[in-house]
Amino acid sequence: MKRYFGEYGGQFVPETLMRALSELEEAFLNFKKNMDAKKELEYYQKNYAGRQTPLYYAKNLSSRIGCRVYLKREDLLHTGAHKLNNTLGQILLAKFMGKKRIIAETGAGQHGVATATAAALLGMECVVYMGKKDMERQSPNVERMKLLGAEVVSVEKGSMTLKSAINETLRDWVKNVQTTHYLLGSAVGPHPFPVIVKYFQEVIGKEARKQILKAESRLPDSVVACVGGGSNAIGIFSGFVKDSVDMIGVEAGGESLELGKHSATLTMGRPGILHGALSYLLQDEYGQVADVHSISAGLDYPGVGPEHSYLKDIGRVRYDACFDNEALEAFRLLSRLEGIIPALESSHAVGYVIKHSELFKDKLVLINLSGRGDKDLGIIASLEEKNV
Repeated sequence: MKRYFGEYGGQFVPETLMRALSELEEAFLNFKKNMDAKKELEYYQKNYAGRQTPLYYAKNLSSRIGCRVYLKREDLLHTGAHKLNNTLGQILLAKFMGKKRIIAETGAGQHGVATATAAALLGMECVVYMGKKDMERQSPNVERMKLLGAEVVSVEKGSMTLKSAINETLRDWVKNVQTTHYLLGSAVGPHPFPVIVKYFQEVIGKEARKQILKAESRLPDSVVACVGGGSNAIGIFSGFVKDSVDMIGVEAGGESLELGKHSATLTMGRPGILHGALSYLLQDEYGQVADVHSISAGLDYPGVGPEHSYLKDIGRVRYDACFDNEALEAFRLLSRLEGIIPALESSHAVGYVIKHSELFKDKLVLINLSGRGDKDLGIIASLEEKNV
């Protein structure tokens, strides 16, 4: 199995985790070949999660901005985001390995909710680590996780956001590796996690490719997705990476592209090691992990998955930033034009297309709508009080 994407990836972890990573890699390879395991996953994808998700032609938005926009509706998946694709798969993998306990990190809370959901379904003990700041701005998802039976641990060290939550989850895994599976939520971390997460998210790209061909009898001119760690983007890009299709990953430009005011890792970062892998990383002048900002908790991360770093370097995917105010405009516009309330993460992808509508004029554009926005209504209400 490929451990590196070009120079990116690898396993930069304590020696105590090397055996666990090797065990995970071997189990994953066997899981992929096991027909009963694959059938069980397909059953839950269809009958529990609600796959396949629709591909929707956004007629009103298209008329407004002058291009044909289709939305891949991952927001309609059970729990409200693409995250369930990965959590169902990994918990079935953990069950295949004989693990009894699941731990996970979460930023916006959607991965935590999806993990708690799949753990409840399959009878697993579940602990979710979440930064204190993220718990405050995503409190509805905290309550959902608790209702589903998960223990939610507030992380009050470091940035108190996604980076700190991953740090604490890794510490737990080191202590409890014999009984516990770390269900990493994005295409980041040491090998084999980026490969595993991509495998369970590829369903997005496979479906979208077939659906757009059926709807338009051709492939899109552009595929656009938001990028934090990068799981929804790598999922949809996988369906088009071998085609002559323009692919754009949209990062969180935050308030501005000054250090500490954004999360645009691929746009403004440089290679470094974070959470067990070599990839692009936001660093200060001394090489330390930089503070980051995004209005969206799910994009508030200083690193990115190693495959995205490779796709950037070879020029296959273009990465750019969408700022907070542009994402907010897209959030409101899609809600009012289409009756679809997008997650703030997905709003960055929509906002990028709206901002650059001249570049997409008369083109066929596919946007991955990775999640729904009810989790973000508290943030929106708070900003509206401040007249943002």
